[in-house]
Amino acid sequence: MGLDSSTWWRGRVTTNPRSNGYDDSEIMRSVILTGFADRTDGVGEMVDRYDFTVRIFASTGEMAHRLQTWLPCFGILLVVLSLPNSLARGYAENRIKSAVFLSPEFVLGPGSVVDKFYMNIDFPSGHIALKSFNAEVVDEAGNPIPLHETYLHHWGVVRYYQRKGIEVPKYNDQFGFHQSDLIVVRNSGICETGLGQYFGLGSETRKTATHVPDPYGIEVGNPAEIPPGYEEIWMMNVHAIDTRGVEDRLGCTECRCDLYNVTKDGHGNPLRPDYVGGLHCCYDQTQCRLRDGFESTKRSLFMRYTIKYVDWDTSVVPVKIYVFDVMDTWKKVDDTTGLPTKHHCLVEYDIESFSAAGVTEDAYIDTKAVSLSLPSGGTVIYGVAHQHTGAIGSTLYGEDGRVICSSIPTYGEGKEAGNEAGYIVGMSTCYPNPGSIEISDGETLVLESKYSREQRHTGVMGLFYILVADASPKSNSRLVSPDEKHKESTVPISLWGIALFGVAIAIAVAVAHRKRDERVDGYESIVM
Repeated sequence: MGLDSSTWWRGRVTTNPRSNGYDDSEIMRSVILTGFADRTDGVGEMVDRYDFTVRIFASTGEMAHRLQTWLPCFGILLVVLSLPNSLARGYAENRIKSAVFLSPEFVLGPGSVVDKFYMNIDFPSGHIALKSFNAEVVDEAGNPIPLHETYLHHWGVVRYYQRKGIEVPKYNDQFGFHQSDLIVVRNSGICETGLGQYFGLGSETRKTATHVPDPYGIEVGNPAEIPPGYEEIWMMNVHAIDTRGVEDRLGCTECRCDLYNVTKDGHGNPLRPDYVGGLHCCYDQTQCRLRDGFESTKRSLFMRYTIKYVDWDTSVVPVKIYVFDVMDTWKKVDDTTGLPTKHHCLVEYDIESFSAAGVTEDAYIDTKAVSLSLPSGGTVIYGVAHQHTGAIGSTLYGEDGRVICSSIPTYGEGKEAGNEAGYIVGMSTCYPNPGSIEISDGETLVLESKYSREQRHTGVMGLFYILVADASPKSNSRLVSPDEKHKESTVPISLWGIALFGVAIAIAVAVAHRKRDERVDGYESIVM
């Protein structure tokens, strides 16, 4: 029985009479009913097995004999009735493909920094819908590296079109060279400089959900959108800091300029006097101060990233990616021109510690807020914030004050990768029911980012990602994501047909056995 060209099922039901040491005149004989159904690939290799074992006791040997005769019929029925859900699950999961890749190698020694842009990374090809993108830092053996050894400041993935036939360096410390040969395909906004990534997180990457719920997907690889003479390529930016043996681990991860002994940015421009920490002080190949006498070796590391996707078809509802920044300087109306200003996103800011004396409770929390506007609205289907150590959480509000999404950090409590004490190891995400959270065209939103002022922080961020669909999809979509915690299973009519066919077989077998038993009983009566 085949569902498609790559999925096949095979099964068997058997019985085995068992005695408890008595002869046929004694009571308590039993029959063991066993069965299985295998799901196989196109070449016959088993993918899944669904099996069962049932032991049924009979009061006499004759009844045990009849059970042995009849039970295979019910076993067939049991196996067949279990197939529709199994087939439906296999059908949906087979649609979702998964690919695991490694970034190019980067080498870090104690206190060193890598901030590179890896061009033309491995990526699924074709017209597809992205369903999730997860990444983490690993060593040569594939072991996850904890944040207290290598701090993942951030990573981001950018889509672009590259002119065919040109050679581009494997990596660079800046993105944007050879602009005539590269066309950056940004997300839907709203920042006009920077923050054009499709996916991107930081220390929270291991415990932050990125999956796009069904039936939605991020459409890429559409040949109709790629300019003639170009091909679609992907770039990954990795910014990581090796904090083994450093003098001030938090100061190094927050890029304090004095710890890096930096007075100029990565382009050689002098830093402004009030710039004490941030991205301009921990660029590629800078070095954070180590403890006196500390020595250790360099090591090779990689970003291991897993991409889940489906082939594009009309059942997928496309979504737009929006990235907001609490440091956006946009104004709805410029004071001088009366026109809207550009969305200039500053990305980072500092948190000053509060004074221990004479402060109110509100002074313990730093709250930044900014008003933003979407050119076109839709249905919000996902939301998450990106913040740094010291963060309390971030919330996106609608124009009427309703909460669109609130994202709260999770701090680690141990030493193992994914639970490092003192670090943000995850951000909560929002998955509203389709159609329950709508944003109107041109609606003014408010983004709020909160940090603790218990101590000083430099170079923190207050970003917010949302995915927006143009319209609410039909509720009976046939796509089902295996990553979602709450799923509704829709069984295709064809699968119920298979089940009913199996029921018919079971009934036919049962009738045949019944007729055979009747003939046997008749012969016995004549002999007697």
